[in-house]
Amino acid sequence: MAKIMVVEDDRQASLFLAEVLATEGHTPIVVNESSKAMAIANATFPDAFLLDLMMPEPDGFKLCRMLRATPRFVSTPIIIVTALDDTDSRIVAFGAGANDYVVKPFHMNDLTSKVNALLST
Repeated sequence: MAKIMVVEDDRQASLFLAEVLATEGHTPIVVNESSKAMAIANATFPDAFLLDLMMPEPDGFKLCRMLRATPRFVSTPIIIVTALDDTDSRIVAFGAGANDYVVKPFHMNDLTSKVNALLST
């Protein structure tokens, strides 16, 4: 199906997300260091991104802006997957270019339906 890059500094969380994506038939690309995400994205050309927000530099907000500033990823779906459940974080994330926002903990079906819906548009 699709190559989906998971950028998450928590290794256990990233492995769980990768397993969920693989179960749906997607190919996960796991990046645990956000500073390497742009280089890996430019080398692998993912079809979508799952980004955590609370990471060492660049954080998920900045990484989302960096992806949107790259012509190849201007319209690539970006889903924020984070523990931040406040309105300000949502506003900043959508302002940075995110397509959707999922709060941890989440139901697997919620995440996979959002991923599949964005990939089909």
